[in-house]
Formats: sequence, C-alpha cells, structure tokens
Amino acid sequence: MSLSPLSAISPIDGRYRNATGKLADYFSEYALIKYRVFVEIEYFIALCEFPLPQLQDFDHHVSGKLRAIYQNFAEDDAQSIKDIEKITNHDVKAVEYFIKKEFDKLGLEKYKEFIHFGLTSQDINNTTIPYTFKLAINETYLPAIKELLDQLKFYATEWENLPMLAHTHGQPASPTRLGKEIQVFVERLEGQLHLLKQIPYSAKFGGATGNFNAHHVAYPTINWKQFGNHFVNDILGLSRSQFTTQIEHYDNFAAQCDALKRINTILIDLDRDIWTYISMNYFKQKIKAGEIGSSAMPHKVNPIDFENSEGNLGIANALFEHLAAKLPVSRLQRDLTDSTVLRNIGVPVAHSLIAIKSTLKGLSKLLLNEPVITAHLEANWAVVAEAIQTILRREGYPNPYEALKELTRTNAAINAQTISDFVETLAVGEAVKAEIRQVSPYNYTGI
Repeated sequence: MSLSPLSAISPIDGRYRNATGKLADYFSEYALIKYRVFVEIEYFIALCEFPLPQLQDFDHHVSGKLRAIYQNFAEDDAQSIKDIEKITNHDVKAVEYFIKKEFDKLGLEKYKEFIHFGLTSQDINNTTIPYTFKLAINETYLPAIKELLDQLKFYATEWENLPMLAHTHGQPASPTRLGKEIQVFVERLEGQLHLLKQIPYSAKFGGATGNFNAHHVAYPTINWKQFGNHFVNDILGLSRSQFTTQIEHYDNFAAQCDALKRINTILIDLDRDIWTYISMNYFKQKIKAGEIGSSAMPHKVNPIDFENSEGNLGIANALFEHLAAKLPVSRLQRDLTDSTVLRNIGVPVAHSLIAIKSTLKGLSKLLLNEPVITAHLEANWAVVAEAIQTILRREGYPNPYEALKELTRTNAAINAQTISDFVETLAVGEAVKAEIRQVSPYNYTGI
C-alpha cells in the first residue's frame, strides 16, 4: 500500500493532513535533509568569506551557484542522499558526499575537503533542527494562534457589556460580563506568547566535543569562537550556546516546549468553558447543510470542534512534556537518545495546530443565545446578596452577612420582589434603601 492520507499510520499525515500539510516543509525527512544541505553550504561560504588561507582564491561569484543547490533542492536530491546513506549508514555524511558531487559539477574539486571542515554531525543537526523549528513556529504556529486570538478579541469587544451569571464551583455567583470572561483568555494567551517569544532558539556549533578542537589544531591563530558566534547568530539567526558537549543541551528548547504546553493548557481551559456554555444553552451552533451531529439522534448538534481540540491538545502536551524532560539529559559528552526523539518534534506542533484550527472553527460557529443568559440572571436574584451585605457593612449595620445568609439559603425562590421586601425591613435610611434597590443581577457586574 502506497503512502497516502488513507494509508498513513499517524492521523497528522492522514485524517488531518489538510491542517498539518504545511509542517512537512519543516519537519519531514525531506526538510531535515534539505536544511542540512543549507547549513553545510552556508558554512562553507562563511569559511570562504572569513577567509581561510586555502580559500582566499575562491571566486565569490560562485556563491550564488552554491546556494542554488539548496534553493532548488528537490525530492530527487533528497532521494540521492538517502541512497548514499544506504552505503554510509550515516545520514549527515551522506549529505557531505552529496555536496561534494555537486562541487565536482561546478568545477570546485579543490575545495571539497572544506565541506564539513572540522565539524561533527551534531554541528549540522543542532543548527538545522532549531532553524526549522523556528521557521515552523514563525510561519505556521504563530499565524494560527494570532487568528484564534483575533476571534477571541472580536467576541470580547462584541460582548463587552453583556451581563452573565458567573458560576464558581458550578454554582451561581456574582454576575460578570461575557466579554470580560473571553478577555481573560486573551490576556492569558498573550502573556504566554510573549514569554515564548523571549526564549532563544539555541544551537550547538563547536566540533566533536564543543571545543573547536579540530578547527584550532588546523588554524591555531584563528578566533573560532568568534567565527562560530557570527555564523550561528548572524547568518543562521539562532543563538549559539557557548559551552556544550557534542550536542546542544536543549535547555532553551525544553523551555519552548514548556511554553507551548502552557499555551495548550490555556486552550484546554477555553475549550472546556465554551463546551460548558454550549451545554448550558448560552450558545447555539451554526448548522451546516448536510452535517450530522449524531448517527442516532437527529436533533443533536454536538460541540465536536472543542472536543477534537481538547483531545489533540492532550496528545501534544504529553509529547511536549516528554521532549522537555528527556532532551536536556544526555550521558557524559553525548549519547544517541536525543536523535530519535528530535525527529518527533513536529508531532506535538502538528497536534497543537490541529487543535488551534478546531477551536477556531468551533468559535466561528457560535450563536449567542441571549434570552437564556438573561433568564439565568433573572432566576438568580440571590447573587445580589453580596452587594447588599457589602453596602450594609459600609453603613455599620450589625451582622449583615448573617442576615443575607438567612434570607438566601432558604428553599424559597429569591426574586426581585423578595429582595425589595427584605430591603424594607432594614433599619437604614431611605437613601441607602434606594441605593440597594438599584442593584440587580443585570448591573452588579463590577468594572
């Protein structure tokens, strides 16, 4: 069976391919190979521009042809490298041999030994992977989360002054405003996105054990640390870790995983709140012709988008948690456990992207059911008890909390008339009574 959305084992490459397909540009085997070629080529050009003594006669006009190797990189090129890997049994060495063949085609044979000069495979992997991760976050994840935020901001403004019964511990509580409750999630998401953007995309670049050993023994007078910082920070746009073993220590990547996990946790909270509002009939959902909510119950319109999102967020967070806990741990100067784990970093990003798009789809289908929201306020006049007892506290009234507790904890229904009758019994001035009578579930919403 050939690989297709129907035959893929993972749903991110199968059922959800439409939502995640763009991520193949950053996290597929093809993308990993392509960007390894990119780093190797840019490293060679950086050595020429430095320049090393043996590269002083390099014709810099050829740099454009070298860059064309990765700019025009195609699946056939990736397959050529995979074919070489069958012989070398080493993926990065296969890239080096592929580039050497390209040098032969360009008549650059005498420079071939400066491809991958002084490097170990992790100098390529630990620059390629944060580079593609950064691209994926900036080009797919952040635009998607921004679109979700824009929808939330629209609702926060649209419903800014709409009073709504709050529920703490699942019980009626002091009223709030629907727009403000949406704004809670806007603030939380924006805060965590700000923190995410502060974390550097760290990269390792320093030879076999991080000390530029090979570079230094060949050219002891060159400041290789300065060169490495320039190459990683200025050319690749990453942040070079100054002291490493053979591999990047992944502490900042772990922080990024934790930040993404916190954002996902906020989205789970949002999904569950909106799901609950739908179950309370505060929202209805737009119906699309031909869609079926239940195979057995024709009347149902299920909040499946929020449920789908919650499920995908859970999978994403489990993987982010593993990445953050595992990757910073490596025996002595390195073991290989990070290699296979790193190949999965696109998976939690994919599940996060599926979730964001599902939440956004669900939000776009919401229809405000204001009569039900109003009816719930009207049925819960008891919530103004907090307001009344607080005004009475201000006036020095004896035991106001206890008085309101006795009133509101009876089984009798509390309504506007009940509250009005109670106010008449209070031993306070008419001005205070008038002030209390102005309070209702519709305007006791704070600031």
